[in-house]
Amino acid sequence: MSSKIQLLLAEDEPSLAQIIKESLETRNFNVIVASNGVEALKIYETKKPEVLVLDVMMPKKDGFTVAKEIRKTNTEIPILFLTAKSQTKDVVEGFENGGNDYLKKPFSMEELIVRVYALLERFPFKQEKETYKIGKYLFNHKQQTLAIDKTSCQLTHRESELLLVLVQQKNKISERTFILKKLWGEDDFFNARSMDVFITKLRKKLKEDSTIQIVNVRGFGYKLIC
Repeated sequence: MSSKIQLLLAEDEPSLAQIIKESLETRNFNVIVASNGVEALKIYETKKPEVLVLDVMMPKKDGFTVAKEIRKTNTEIPILFLTAKSQTKDVVEGFENGGNDYLKKPFSMEELIVRVYALLERFPFKQEKETYKIGKYLFNHKQQTLAIDKTSCQLTHRESELLLVLVQQKNKISERTFILKKLWGEDDFFNARSMDVFITKLRKKLKEDSTIQIVNVRGFGYKLIC
């Protein structure tokens, strides 16, 4: 492999994290370390890694919670859990929360490396799309444009990010709390009102195609139907 594989390691034991990082970086990986679940989610959003190695027991957010939140918008990225837990119910919980593999502590670095490579074979990395078809519209997330026929309009950064969340969950519910925390950082009344305003703006910009709807699913969130 010519380019290094981007791997996010979430591990709150500094000495173990350093050992794993150094071992993986001798095998063509670029390892980004997070010391807690909240930090792991922020790094995931900004760095777009190709594979995740998550310790289960972490401060702020545990590995299962991190995986569950990531799976709301990404069902394909491979996730491997590291854990001292070995009971069957813990393993089952890991897979139910989106894990693809499970490695019990203590483990050898060779086994970890083999398992990570095996996951990458099963779930090859796909670059995030830049353009999305929404009915008769073409949405370019990178350029923040929305075009229909020969007409194109420029979206604001927030409009573009919100539309991306909706289109990635097209015809499925995008949870209100998830959107607020992802784009606004906090789920509170004022941010919720702000999001409603942006939803209204997007509806207006998509009005040229009558088959498109952004539906408010009361108590849950929004659904982009097209």
